[in-house]
Amino acid sequence: MKHIILLLCLVSFLNGTAQVTEDEDKKSIEKVLKKQRIAWSKNNIEEFMEGYWKSDSLKFYGKNGVTYGWYDTLDRYKKAYPTEDHTGKLSFKLNDISKINDGAYFVLGEYHLKRNVGNATGIFMVIFKKINGEWKIIADTSS
Repeated sequence: MKHIILLLCLVSFLNGTAQVTEDEDKKSIEKVLKKQRIAWSKNNIEEFMEGYWKSDSLKFYGKNGVTYGWYDTLDRYKKAYPTEDHTGKLSFKLNDISKINDGAYFVLGEYHLKRNVGNATGIFMVIFKKINGEWKIIADTSS
């Protein structure tokens, strides 16, 4: 009986620890998105891109198809949003952050751009992976 009680205590402890870690992961991911929102709203696309995995394996999927790689994604953003009038002020509504497995989450949300050339809204799904201790977007689909 003592072994069963000890086992139940251990399982409860591990389950509680896992929840704390998941909550911390989600808060860290939200911080990355907040930094991106602030950078975008300052028309600093390079700083915005710091939230992405700086790799040729990064994937961005938008209305024009798939863009592969960090540098090509940066170029895509710069062409699509050439001035501060185009970037405007960004806000997000995060609808869901779900764990895929240890070290990976997907985020579902909505974006809103308030800008001089006309406001824009859409939805997105990004996949975050913990790489070298930092949360980075490894895949992004936005419309």
